[in-house]
Amino acid sequence: MIPTEDASARKREIEEKLKQEQETLAFIRENLEKSDQLTKGMVSILSSFESRLMQLENSIIPVHKQTENLQRLQENVDKTLSCMDHVISYYHVAKDTDKIIREGPTGRLDEYLACIAKIQKAVEYFQDNNPDSPELNLVKARFEKGKESLEAEFRGLLTRYSKPVPPILILDAIGVDEELEVQEEVTLEHLPEAVLQDIIIISGWLVEYGRNQGQGQRVHRVRMRGAPRTRRGPTPVHRHRSSEKRRPSPSMRFYSSTILYDFMNVYFQIRSNQLDRSIKGLKEHFRKSSASSGILYSPAVQTKRKDTPTKKAPKRPGKDDVLDIEIDSYIHCISAFVKLAQSEYALLSEIIPEHHQKKTFDSLIQEALDNLMLEGDNIVSAARKAILRHDYSAVLTIFPILRHLKQTKPDFDTTLQGTAASTKNKLPTLITSMETTGAKALEEFADSIKNDPDKEYNMPKDGTVHELTSNAILFLQQLLDFQETAGAMLASQVLGDTYNIPLDPRETSSSASSYSSEFSRRLLSTYICKVLGNLQLNLLSKSKVYEDQALSAIFLHNNYNYILKSLEKSELIQLVAVTNKKVESSYRELIQQQIQVYQRSWYKVTEHLTDRNMPAFQPGTKLKDKERQAIKDKFKGFNDGLEELCKIQKGWAIPDKEQRDFIRQAQRKVVSEAYKAFLQRYANISFTKNPEKYHKYRPDDVEDMIERLFDTSA
Repeated sequence: MIPTEDASARKREIEEKLKQEQETLAFIRENLEKSDQLTKGMVSILSSFESRLMQLENSIIPVHKQTENLQRLQENVDKTLSCMDHVISYYHVAKDTDKIIREGPTGRLDEYLACIAKIQKAVEYFQDNNPDSPELNLVKARFEKGKESLEAEFRGLLTRYSKPVPPILILDAIGVDEELEVQEEVTLEHLPEAVLQDIIIISGWLVEYGRNQGQGQRVHRVRMRGAPRTRRGPTPVHRHRSSEKRRPSPSMRFYSSTILYDFMNVYFQIRSNQLDRSIKGLKEHFRKSSASSGILYSPAVQTKRKDTPTKKAPKRPGKDDVLDIEIDSYIHCISAFVKLAQSEYALLSEIIPEHHQKKTFDSLIQEALDNLMLEGDNIVSAARKAILRHDYSAVLTIFPILRHLKQTKPDFDTTLQGTAASTKNKLPTLITSMETTGAKALEEFADSIKNDPDKEYNMPKDGTVHELTSNAILFLQQLLDFQETAGAMLASQVLGDTYNIPLDPRETSSSASSYSSEFSRRLLSTYICKVLGNLQLNLLSKSKVYEDQALSAIFLHNNYNYILKSLEKSELIQLVAVTNKKVESSYRELIQQQIQVYQRSWYKVTEHLTDRNMPAFQPGTKLKDKERQAIKDKFKGFNDGLEELCKIQKGWAIPDKEQRDFIRQAQRKVVSEAYKAFLQRYANISFTKNPEKYHKYRPDDVEDMIERLFDTSA
């Protein structure tokens, strides 16, 4: 049970809290009433503001619409005035551009092209809006005049600035200085850069806009110099420049073919002339410098050609030098043509439309190429005529040229890629012609060696080396510089059957380049063996012209020895050994045989020194007259025979000192020993009252006489 005091206290506490809550509630109600009053006031204000805004909007919108209409009217008026000015400007184009068009584009190409662009726009306007207007004819005429001036400027720039390439620069470009291990890149700048850029711009305009304006095609603005463009430097001769340059868009390909081909014809005619002049200038420069210095150089000719006919032609001073200069000049011109043609194509690719470049290039190189091919044909023709005259040395003019043509052919083919088949076939045709002529000359030379006539007046009276031998060996030695060319030349004519050499199926192509070098080497070796065999047969036949068998032997000995020494001194011995490994021993055997034949000529002298058919004599024995006379006859026979042989053989010749000494020593030994034995045998036998009459020579005298054999100065 709660105490009464506590209940009273609890009641008072609850009443106080209730009172506080009631006060709070009253306060909240009072504030709510105030808030309602404020809300009603704000709503009233906003409603009034909205009403006023609606009134303002109703007043402003009509004014805004009126202002907008006025602005639209103003813009229409401005556009109309602008269009009127633009249209009126077309009527003044002819007058405004008249002075510049008449004066031409020289020196102000950009300004001139800008005028042409204005005229083009005027032509378009009148064609689209007033095709019957007289102004259309006027601006058309002005455009044609401008177009003609641009064509004339194109021609003029090319003509004025296209110059032949200096010969020294061409020689640097083809790299004739083989002493430099690293060749600097040589550039051929045919046109000044500024001129080239003008020509490119004009060319681009003629391609893109130089069409019949009556076709009504849309025109595009020509690129001005103010626009960015890539500057191109001089043209490297070893590669083509990129063809990345402005070309007409597909919509602009309706240009007049007449205009296009006109300016391309102008281009190839001018540049073709300069190409031909460059090559002719090089040729003339080379002739002059070679003639003045007397020193000839050629990348294909390492040795000077010498006259090697079967029958020596009358000497004409300077003939060989002139021929060498012509050959060397032609070889340089071939190399120069390739480099210049590559450079011309690089220049052409900057100026001529891509799909016309090959055809224009084909036309551009024709004159220079035809001249080179004609000169080559003349060389072949001269060689054929010389072969008919049996002047087989003429084949040597073909070898260096043919070798160089074959070396240059890959570059030729690359440079002429895309040209007409007739153009690309010119060099192979010339190569084939030279191969055929050369092979024929080689074959006829071999036959001429075999069939050279045996005439007494043509034989050396002293038995020395025959001119036929020296010429034949010299000819063969000079083939060493052109082993591959000569072998391929023989192979190209399929001469394996002639020499009984089996042909490999892989080596039976009509092109000489397809033959293996080993097969060509075998062919050349067999050919040389054939020539040497023919030479040996002819020498045997010629030796029979001599009445003296000993002189005939000396003649054959000299020739065989000369052949052997010549083979050993050069690479001929290795080349011949490819098909005849016993060639050296064969010639040594032939030489020894002829020495033995020669030594037999002394038998008629040494037979007097023998005691054949002579009785044995005892010292102090009195001889019969018949016996004394027999001894006298032996002395007299020896003396006369010795004197006669020495007198005759003193005028003979053995050019090889080693062989000459060997033969003298061998003969001196044989005769001296026999003579000493002979003198000793009859030393104590009295067979005459005048021994000095028969005993004319001491052994030393005999040896001295033999030592002076083969020496006309002794």
